[in-house]
Amino acid sequence: MEQARELALLSRDVGRQVGLLIDRQGRVDMLIVGDPGSIMIPELPRARLGTGRLRGLRLLHTHLAGEALTQEDLTDMVALRLDSVSALTVGGHGEPGQLHIAHVLPPSPVEADAASAKPYDVLPPVRWDRSEVDLAALVGALEDEFSRGEKAVDADKGRERAVLVSVCSAPKSVQERSLDELAELARTAGLAAPARMIQRVERADTRHILGKGKLQELEVLCLQTGAQIVIFDQDLSPSQLRNLAEATERRVLDRTQLILDIFARRATSRAGKLQVELAQLKYTLPRLVGKTPAMSRLMGGIGGRGPGETKLEIDRRRVRERITKVNKDLEDVRRHRTSTRDRRAKAGAPVIALVGYTNAGKSTLLNTLTGSAVLAEDKLFATLDPTSRRIRFPREREVILTDTVGFIRRLPPDLKEAFRATLEELAAADVLLHVADASHPEVDEQVAAVESILTEMELADMPRIQVLNKWEKLDDDQREVMLRLHPRAVPITALDRASLNPLVERILALLPADAFVGAPAPPWQTPAGEHEVDGPDDFPDPDHTLLQ
Repeated sequence: MEQARELALLSRDVGRQVGLLIDRQGRVDMLIVGDPGSIMIPELPRARLGTGRLRGLRLLHTHLAGEALTQEDLTDMVALRLDSVSALTVGGHGEPGQLHIAHVLPPSPVEADAASAKPYDVLPPVRWDRSEVDLAALVGALEDEFSRGEKAVDADKGRERAVLVSVCSAPKSVQERSLDELAELARTAGLAAPARMIQRVERADTRHILGKGKLQELEVLCLQTGAQIVIFDQDLSPSQLRNLAEATERRVLDRTQLILDIFARRATSRAGKLQVELAQLKYTLPRLVGKTPAMSRLMGGIGGRGPGETKLEIDRRRVRERITKVNKDLEDVRRHRTSTRDRRAKAGAPVIALVGYTNAGKSTLLNTLTGSAVLAEDKLFATLDPTSRRIRFPREREVILTDTVGFIRRLPPDLKEAFRATLEELAAADVLLHVADASHPEVDEQVAAVESILTEMELADMPRIQVLNKWEKLDDDQREVMLRLHPRAVPITALDRASLNPLVERILALLPADAFVGAPAPPWQTPAGEHEVDGPDDFPDPDHTLLQ
């Protein structure tokens, strides 16, 4: 009671809002003096913060114009994860008036409602001396609810949660489709993505990419959904990554980081790991910045040479040295691949390369054609290290079938450059099979993305067969539309061997007769109706995979 009277009197005397940050034992942690219309909370310590924990501090501050809690008050409460915020109105003679109280709410148990529900509750105003709210008990119950929600999420899915964010000038519908793909990438990386945010801007904010208002909304969304990670669909600058991490107090990733993480998980061969490491090093180098002024300050000049290199400069030098070493190792891989291609060319077996958007079914098609057991999952980049297999037709006719890494829109440039040694295998192919997922709602965009990458690689003029996979998922009307849009494509079901006969006939028709060992190109089937396929190829390449 006395505290409220003193606070109201002091605020009236100085003509400014005055606030107290009070801990859960009732002790004043900080006194804040603002201006007549607002109060600015300084940076607070993070020692107590966890994903679902509150800060352990509540704000009690004065309002001189008799107003209720403002939206800024409520946003600060959520963004700073305060236990509660209270506004005490002050009369003309410095007497306390109404008390307005708000507190945070736990996430909605239903994900569909979580993104639209308010993360706070504003209690009805009462006379300053008539409030019966037990804030300590209320906050304790809230944290218990937060904790139960986190345990339920962990027990149910065992995955970290991420909020997906898109900030660009594209129409909302385009951003939505792009976030759909980002959600698939997140799922492949083992993340749950219960919420997303879209902001359409002509020019992104250089500091946080998001505007101040949207940044506050993002914090609300993270708190509502229990998200520990924020993933942006755009590439972020080093300063934006740093500023966003500080503002949200969560891990922040961009699209490139997410793709690199997936590639790092999927790479199994030595060359594949080298290629991913090179891309990661090139991405990391410009983002090595000092976390304190002392780290980035270099001692130099007369009288200041003693300490030599700072830790930051040592880290940068080591990264550059490692980049040089990995580049050298990859050059060895390229030379090995060139030698392997030369030996295969002398063997006379034509090479058929499978290309296409990630998760289009290339590995499944390889397995069905060759009787192999290459990993094939309904995930983006399920298989990263490309594989070669030899199909042996009757009368000793053979074809080399090569599965390659899947493409994706906006493939990170560093990753594309790192995988140059792998993608060069496509240039040695006699025919490209462009496999597309005919059932995907954005199949045309995916086809265009693959064609664009092939053009960049100067492979646009190579003999190519378009393959419409997952044909069984389309109804008759959809099939008619697809065939009208892609009249030269071959529809298949990669899991159904019988549906592949027309495709094999098209392949053999494209290959010159002298491409085979022996006489003219053989039929696909034996008289018994079964094709002959051997196991993993027995090329000089000892590991049968393009990345080895």
